[in-house]
Amino acid sequence: MKVKIKKLHPDAVLPSYAKQGDAGMDLTAIGIKEALPPGPYITYHTGLAIEIPKGYVGLLFPRSSIYKTSQALTNSVGVIDSGYRGEIMMKFTRGANHYCIGDRIGQIIIIPYPQIEFKEVEELSETNRGSGGFGSTGE
Repeated sequence: MKVKIKKLHPDAVLPSYAKQGDAGMDLTAIGIKEALPPGPYITYHTGLAIEIPKGYVGLLFPRSSIYKTSQALTNSVGVIDSGYRGEIMMKFTRGANHYCIGDRIGQIIIIPYPQIEFKEVEELSETNRGSGGFGSTGE
């Protein structure tokens, strides 16, 4: 699948797979914007804009190495809708350490999604689990 991508900055690095078989393509920081005065968040710029095809969504995840920074992606998973044409940015909570310019800061996965239409009903089908909530499966 080919997806159009635009460099908004000459230092931008095109996303790439680190290893064959990886699901996510790495995103690289080319700029950092810290809240002034120093606040609890850091925004990382990639200098990239992409054209997600209709019927697809781009999902942004932190890399597994994030544990080394004690940072967290503020929205847990970023969503890039097919109509968005702005820069890909990722906002993290400030940690004891942080990423630097040139570091791989996250990854993007582009996947198809179904169009859902809800149908309101009076009853739902029965299951073994039923309406058991948090922790109800014994794990």
